[in-house]
Amino acid sequence: MSAYYTSSSTAGPRKPLGKSSPLANSFSLIEYDRDLRFLIMDCPTNNTIALYLKEFVRLNVTDVVRVCEPTYLRERLETHGVRVHDLPFKDGDVPPASVLKQWLDLVNERLGEAVSESADQPVPKTIAVHCVAGLGRAPVLVAVALIEKGMDPLDSIEHVRHKRRGAFNNRQITYLADQYKRSAASKHAKVRASPMNSMASPHASASPAGSGSAVPAPKSFFRKMFGSSH
Repeated sequence: MSAYYTSSSTAGPRKPLGKSSPLANSFSLIEYDRDLRFLIMDCPTNNTIALYLKEFVRLNVTDVVRVCEPTYLRERLETHGVRVHDLPFKDGDVPPASVLKQWLDLVNERLGEAVSESADQPVPKTIAVHCVAGLGRAPVLVAVALIEKGMDPLDSIEHVRHKRRGAFNNRQITYLADQYKRSAASKHAKVRASPMNSMASPHASASPAGSGSAVPAPKSFFRKMFGSSH
């Protein structure tokens, strides 16, 4: 999958990540819906935030979610119209219920806005999320959003890892595959057509239809597919 996709609407091609950008290797775009996507990245600093802002404008980043301790002044983004949300939790761990609620509320709110504005938005809204290296906490939140969207848990892990090599440790993989449960609202919601829904799920036959949960995989599967913990 490329770092961007082309809409079937008349708005024209969606903007890709600038290959000439010094941040091209630090950014990972994950499509969630035709009108919304996620940007997983590493942690900016006050010295580098100007570089990030340049790409944020290109990619229509409306929000930045920080799941680590602040390393830059939020005002550096907010003065440019980018909203900053602090949802910190422990490095290498999984998000607590309070963080999950705030994260999913934000995703649903921006999705609702994006749908109503899609005709006037040639570039989808983008929610950026980062921890320190963008390999653990940030990818977990994105994977949770994909699961809530209807993606099989194991597929969400593989999809994010395809875009963000080295993402997740074994604790986080086990949480996503075996422990995280889709909300009741998501299970009964009618999911509209999106890039996510068109992806084939090699694990679909392993789970009861509509269950939204994966069949627990043996530990050897995680060692084989994902390696040791980080």
